[in-house]
Amino acid sequence: MGFGPFLRLEELAPDVALIQALKERWDPECHAFLFPWGHMIPMLEDLVRITGLRVDGQAVTGVTYTSYQEPVERLLGLEVRGERLSLVRQKALQASLGVANARHRTKEGKAEYMARRTEEARAAMAEEEGDAADRDLRRFLTLVIRKRILGTRGDLVGCRWLPLLEDLSSVGSYAWGAALLAHLFDSLGTSSWETGVVGFFPLLQVWAYYHLPSLGRGVARRCSAVPLLQRWRFCRDEQSLWRHVTLIHDIMDTIPFGHVRWTPYVGENDTAQPWVERGRPYFGRDIWLHCFNTVIPLHHRLVARTLGLHQAVVTDWTVRVQEQLDNWEQRGKEVVFEATSDEDYFWAYAQRYGAQLDPEGWICWLEGVLHSTIQQRHDLQRAELDRAQQMVGGASSSREDPGRSVLEGQLASAVARSEDALAQLQEREQELRTALARTTTLEAEMAKLHLRPEAAEVTRWREAAEEASQWRQEAEAAARWQQEAARLRTEAGDLRTHLGEERHHCDMLQSEMKGLERAVALVGRSRSVASRSGNPSGSAGHYLTGSSG
Repeated sequence: MGFGPFLRLEELAPDVALIQALKERWDPECHAFLFPWGHMIPMLEDLVRITGLRVDGQAVTGVTYTSYQEPVERLLGLEVRGERLSLVRQKALQASLGVANARHRTKEGKAEYMARRTEEARAAMAEEEGDAADRDLRRFLTLVIRKRILGTRGDLVGCRWLPLLEDLSSVGSYAWGAALLAHLFDSLGTSSWETGVVGFFPLLQVWAYYHLPSLGRGVARRCSAVPLLQRWRFCRDEQSLWRHVTLIHDIMDTIPFGHVRWTPYVGENDTAQPWVERGRPYFGRDIWLHCFNTVIPLHHRLVARTLGLHQAVVTDWTVRVQEQLDNWEQRGKEVVFEATSDEDYFWAYAQRYGAQLDPEGWICWLEGVLHSTIQQRHDLQRAELDRAQQMVGGASSSREDPGRSVLEGQLASAVARSEDALAQLQEREQELRTALARTTTLEAEMAKLHLRPEAAEVTRWREAAEEASQWRQEAEAAARWQQEAARLRTEAGDLRTHLGEERHHCDMLQSEMKGLERAVALVGRSRSVASRSGNPSGSAGHYLTGSSG
């Protein structure tokens, strides 16, 4: 059925940070990743080489039923209960295969655990024949499709692919690899706040390992193993997820143009990978990927520079899904869109996505245009040289030919054209190099200008802090003076009260002094009268006695 290489894949641990970083660079409009140097996307060749699944054959599509109760009971031998009749539970499916309660034993490694489970499952299924064996095979294929090819979240298992498993002899004729890619692209279009993807995530990881080796996320092993996923040991992060996602984004934004591997499979031994030869007619073309009700275009020409070709301007895609479904037997109709030069592509890309990407994307754009111009110059030189050699060879083989002068004239004209084109390309290359240097200088100046305001801000903040400290000291001194003034005010009030009491006492003393003075005056007058009359004055003595108190 074509699942052998795919089922032999071993380590499938997710690199969550890398998957999340790629997901945040996904553009659901053109179904491609956005990088400073342009669009990139896993192609059919990547999928075939990494997973071993086939992409040739019939489209994975068909009629969608409202209820799958009858085929589930007939083909899987399982009961479907409840209102959601198109779903069965994964635990029930695993229990029907005898692997629901399998657990790790003490000190049992992963390899021993998987080997034991495999032997137990084989022993259980070897006892069944005929319809029972077919039923177990359908159960197993349903579990594999749900867990790996068309992965879903939760315990419920969809059964929309069950009609394709009714005739077991035709299961291997479907393009399960193309369906896996369509399902993965559809999952990448979900919200970036949702961590991870629902689909075969190892494809994205290994694709990034091959095309973006500067990320340094995977560890190579088993250099000759196939499919290519077997050659890598996945990276696992022990620290914060979002910290690693930010770090990966920073690395993506600073990867030099020349460090991107556009053709990583050069030199591969295709004889050891027959699935690659079967899928080769589908490589290098725009095609529709089918996964039941999901139909997604694979824009090969949009990212054709992965094969050394020209890129195309990003435009609005006009699709007719039903027409593509009808023409699937014709190996898929090409997606139609405008294709122009590399320079136009880079301009359109920078104008459309410049705000989403790092400013260094402009440098990558200039590097890309420069690289494209140099490549065009080399191609033109090679073509003109081949033409000239052919013309010289033709002329030398017929020296007696009277048209020799005509050939020599044509050769001279071709050489002149080649020199003119070379001069123009050299001029263009120099302009691009100048523009690149100017852009680099401007970015350096922008960085300096960006630092100066920060230094000024720091100085201003320091002065403001010092001034605030002075204000705080002055406020504390003012508070102390206010306390001292309140104390003095209290003391002044006490002094006023005491002064009033003293004044009242003084007034009383003054009144008594005046009374004494009058008494003394009266005594003096009484004595003078008594001395004149010779009789003591009893009234005067009585007055003195009364007033002495």
